Amino acid sequence: MNPETLFYIIVAIILADFIFDKILDTLNAKHFNDPIPPELADVYDKEEYEKSQRYKKERYKFGILTSGFSLILTLGFLFWDGFEYVDNIARAFSNNEIVIALIFFGIIMIGSDILTTPFSYYSTFVIEEKYGFNKTSKSTFFVDKIKGWLLMAILGGGILALIVWFYQFSGSYFWWYAWILIAVFSIFLNMFYAKLVVPLFNKQSPLEDGSLRTKIENYAKSVGFKLDNIFIIDGSKRSTKANAYFSGFGSEKRITLFDTLVNDLEEEEIVAVLAHEVGHYKKKHIIFNLIASVLTTGFTLWLLSLFVGNPILSQALGVETPSFHIGLIAFGILYSPISEITGLLMNLISRKFEYQADNYAKHTYNSENLISSLKKLSKNSLSNLTPHKTYVFWHYSHPSLLQRYKNLMN
Repeated sequence: MNPETLFYIIVAIILADFIFDKILDTLNAKHFNDPIPPELADVYDKEEYEKSQRYKKERYKFGILTSGFSLILTLGFLFWDGFEYVDNIARAFSNNEIVIALIFFGIIMIGSDILTTPFSYYSTFVIEEKYGFNKTSKSTFFVDKIKGWLLMAILGGGILALIVWFYQFSGSYFWWYAWILIAVFSIFLNMFYAKLVVPLFNKQSPLEDGSLRTKIENYAKSVGFKLDNIFIIDGSKRSTKANAYFSGFGSEKRITLFDTLVNDLEEEEIVAVLAHEVGHYKKKHIIFNLIASVLTTGFTLWLLSLFVGNPILSQALGVETPSFHIGLIAFGILYSPISEITGLLMNLISRKFEYQADNYAKHTYNSENLISSLKKLSKNSLSNLTPHKTYVFWHYSHPSLLQRYKNLMN
């Protein structure tokens, strides 16, 4: 295969991915005006439902604009030798392949982020503000950007530098070392994310003694779940949308509640939400997802090792000097159809796990409070109650609210 043929295969993959996504988005948008299912009739009143429809439509139109811009940017970079231009800039600073790769990806990622910042700004301060979700100040918005860049430089840059170094001394066997590195990093991050990363962006405080903590501890004790770490996070600093999540293992395991969740739900509903999260732990879903992620990463790195050294990858992107970092870009695009399939499989498994966690909460606490909490959270986030089945199948990591309701009522 010659570089020109591979170039057009890359372009075809990018266009096919965009068109497929837009077809799914359009199918989903056609159901925005569907009547609310009778089972969910109490989620919205007429005025609230009309508001949710306006929000969904505005998000849909904005999504077309942002994805269209990204497509034009990517294709422009490909057709006008953007990768060659950035590679030459990086090579002007150093002859060291590690330094060149770091400068190259630094320019690409920060440049891309700067170009898309107006869209993020509009999304936060116009759309989210318009519908009462945004609580982010302009200073927080830009400080978050800078913190994100620093994290990317330190963590992402460090991992990239090591992977390039592995490639330099071990050639096609680099994937073993890279796999071990990423696996160890993933486990470490899962263990200590709440302690090391979250505090950079949010304040966390232990849930104070009181009736809510007592109810949570009594439930945890009733199911044999040792839980000492219950934290409240200031999610309201950025948005009115609520969430809760489980992180860590062993003595590091903790449950984190957004303050918006605590404010929006009754105490029994919060316990029901936590029962669902405990269900994920008891059913070993967190361990499974971590193992699946590590195995998928290993497969991807192995596949990368078979092709990244081939000069045709760099030449297909218009870069005359073959390198690991250009090969990585080309491989990433070529791998995207496989990534779509693995993502689809993980979504299928994730939805199954959500049903299992719901059932665990139903059997160890009750279904009524979990249903009422899910309805309130959907209402407060103006969620889509009538998504297209194909869109759910392809994109949703959780079943739709109607599907979860029917499951819990069985």
